[in-house]
Amino acid sequence: MNISSRAKWVLAGLTILVLGFIYIPLAVVVINSFNPSKTFSWPPSSFSTIWWSKVFANPEVTTSLFTSLKAGLGATVISVLLGSCIAFAVSRYNFFAKNTVSLLVVLPIALPGIVTGIALNSAFNTLLQPFGIGLGLATVIVGHATFCIVIVYNNLLARLRRIGGTLEEASSDLGASTFQTFAFVTFPMIRSALVAGGLLAFALSFDEIVVTTFTSGASVQTLPQWIFNNLFRPNQAPIVNVVATILLIAFMLPVWLSQKLSGGTAASSRL
Repeated sequence: MNISSRAKWVLAGLTILVLGFIYIPLAVVVINSFNPSKTFSWPPSSFSTIWWSKVFANPEVTTSLFTSLKAGLGATVISVLLGSCIAFAVSRYNFFAKNTVSLLVVLPIALPGIVTGIALNSAFNTLLQPFGIGLGLATVIVGHATFCIVIVYNNLLARLRRIGGTLEEASSDLGASTFQTFAFVTFPMIRSALVAGGLLAFALSFDEIVVTTFTSGASVQTLPQWIFNNLFRPNQAPIVNVVATILLIAFMLPVWLSQKLSGGTAASSRL
């Protein structure tokens, strides 16, 4: 499609505007992580790594980080297992109320986080308190998995519908068992969708704060909770910028890895 030079300039300007809207605040956070001032004076009068050295010496940051990692990994594992099973069931089989099941799976991601948090808090207190079990890391993982399943489910369902079932049927006709068909035919075609869904589920779990607040109890604090609790404290606010910068850099690797795996899978399928 050919477009005029004026339209190209307009599209370029809109693109720059959108990218600036997204990335300028992130750039400000990164720059402030090197700002020695506690009041976030702008522009910074100088640059220093004083707050970076204090991050790794702060036990609350490391404890909260490992708590978020454990919660994210636990929720991701549950989401990949359950989301994959539901996606295969909906995509490959016909059964009563299939559309209703699909709607119920997707519904949690559409609900406001505070509604989900209150519902999970009530459910956990009702079911667990009679056994003397309180809120903790396990309830956080289960709570995050309720909406992370949707991410894996949607990604895998779209991929399964795109590839169809003809190759799987051909594999069965040639004498392959169900396990062989899945391992050598189905899994290579859905691998990138699983990776992308797992990475998105982990990122969503790692970033969650509303549902976490209602399901963590007093003994568990994730990194987003620590950031929120310390953002307006004068002695901790500069460290929050450093933690945000570290997370920004760290999450670039999963995105890059997802793109590499998706590109490799697409290339191999064309061959």
